[in-house]
Amino acid sequence: MKSGQLPGIRQLHYAPAPRAEFDVEVLSFARLRRMDPSRRRTRPQRPDFHVMALVRSGGGHHTADFVDHPLRERTVVWIRPGVVHRWTDVDDLEGPLFLFTQSFPPTPGPVVQAAGDTFGPTCWQLDAESWELALLAADHLRHEYTAAVANPRLASPPLLAHLLSALVLRVLPTDTPEPPADEPHEHTVFHRYRVAVEQQFTRHHHVREYAAALGYDPRTLTRATRAATGLGAKQFLDQRILLEAKRLLAHTDLPAARCAEHLGFHDAANFSTFFQRQAGLSPSRWRTVHDVR
Repeated sequence: MKSGQLPGIRQLHYAPAPRAEFDVEVLSFARLRRMDPSRRRTRPQRPDFHVMALVRSGGGHHTADFVDHPLRERTVVWIRPGVVHRWTDVDDLEGPLFLFTQSFPPTPGPVVQAAGDTFGPTCWQLDAESWELALLAADHLRHEYTAAVANPRLASPPLLAHLLSALVLRVLPTDTPEPPADEPHEHTVFHRYRVAVEQQFTRHHHVREYAAALGYDPRTLTRATRAATGLGAKQFLDQRILLEAKRLLAHTDLPAARCAEHLGFHDAANFSTFFQRQAGLSPSRWRTVHDVR
């Protein structure tokens, strides 16, 4: 089993429509329903791309990594790559959806920081003033995308990327921290650490291993991680391992020993001890409570 793949979970890969092969695709809740008459959207799925949605009207529910989120007017949804989620109830929703690849955005800044935030918020509400501006940004992106698909001569991938960046900036929660301008080194350190953790957490469980690979002192990683997330480097790493463990237990029928093996633990006892310490429940108890199969 490859890292990032869960048996029994529908793995979604970015596959834009013909003649629309850009790093962003624009859909709507109405089109999502038309494309999915069998309602597979209500079952667990794991995309390898970003999904952002704006709820213009209606009410419903969305579930992401064991948390149910009510959806209503002015709700923003951001499903990051690797998140296991379900469109639990979107039958009455209207609004745009934006699918975009992991390679977006290409330049550093607050959008990159938010896009790579493994533990970033999935759903939040915008105030009325911000919402109106968000809809304008969304409509501009939709019009440019539609024109690019209809007339390749008008297609401008850089323009689509800029408009998507503008939309993301407009909908970000107001309390989203920006990269510290006076401490660019710490921001770079944490960004490199976060990427390394995402790539290696099923093999390396110690901060010192990441520090050695990245060429930093472990204390440097801890300072940078705490400045960016409020967590120490070890706690950040443990939380990422724990999240994947929860996904395996809730969405697959793998025995604990296989889960331990997938996550890089040498034996099931060590895995059980880790899980109990981090989650406050044994793996078997977590599975009983949160099994969604």
